[in-house]
Amino acid sequence: MREAVAALEDEDFARPSGCAGWLVRDLVCHLVIDAQDVLITLVTPADTEPTRDAVTYWEVTDTPPTGDDPLDALIVRLAAAYGEPWLLKFHLDDVGSAAGRAAGLADPALRVATRDFVLTAGDYLDAYVIEWTLHHLDLTAHLPASAPPPAECLARSREMLEKIAGTPFPASFSDTDALLVGTGRRAPTGAEGSELGALSARIPLVLG
Repeated sequence: MREAVAALEDEDFARPSGCAGWLVRDLVCHLVIDAQDVLITLVTPADTEPTRDAVTYWEVTDTPPTGDDPLDALIVRLAAAYGEPWLLKFHLDDVGSAAGRAAGLADPALRVATRDFVLTAGDYLDAYVIEWTLHHLDLTAHLPASAPPPAECLARSREMLEKIAGTPFPASFSDTDALLVGTGRRAPTGAEGSELGALSARIPLVLG
């Protein structure tokens, strides 16, 4: 995803992203904060038993974001303060690469604390696989020439979303379509709705 952001042209930052109310620049700013959260969490050890795992980490609702939430609006103002796209690129590469190194060095069995939860570092990082895969899809939603998420990230994210849903998506759905439809990033077509059956009443699964 860092490579996809690095390859963006300056004008791409003013295009809409797949996140309601956010331009690409706002989404990239959010990714910077995500990377900071990873760094903070991996150095916040806990000495109690885990209370969540990679699936139960998520608070699930059926209401897609509108971009009007105060924290969402703060991201927009913060992103605008960067001024130049190259500054956002630099900050994401700097903090994102540090988060990647920290993740590689972390003991998967280490217990860490975040959001009043305790997880193993392995489960916490697994949760971020789906977070960043979905945001990679958001990044490229209106930039068809940009590189999509890696296939293994799409497959792993679909697997976790199906665990959250409690049932698999139809085999005819690609991993990308399962993620987009399942999280409300696009509405199912008529044919897809028929294939979803009872599952159609349980989506979207909005992860927060």
